[in-house]
Amino acid sequence: EPVAIHIYPGADATFSLYEDEGVNHNYESGACSRIPFIWDEAKQTLTIGKRQGSFEGMQKKRTFTIEKGNTKKEITYTGKKLKVKL
Repeated sequence: EPVAIHIYPGADATFSLYEDEGVNHNYESGACSRIPFIWDEAKQTLTIGKRQGSFEGMQKKRTFTIEKGNTKKEITYTGKKLKVKL
């Protein structure tokens, strides 16, 4: 299923999407991934950074639904940095 990313205008913002196997403690040994997100308010652009880390069974492609007000975009993310103009 797509992961919904909601953007609320007004300021720059950053966050990181963390994922792991969810059924064990392998994350303690580094079996996890993080995807950085950066919202640039002035440019109205969301940068989705390069995925960092990996774990067994990790989805290689993700679908994100990016929503800001009445604007909605669905994008496919493959682990590489990309920019989404809203």
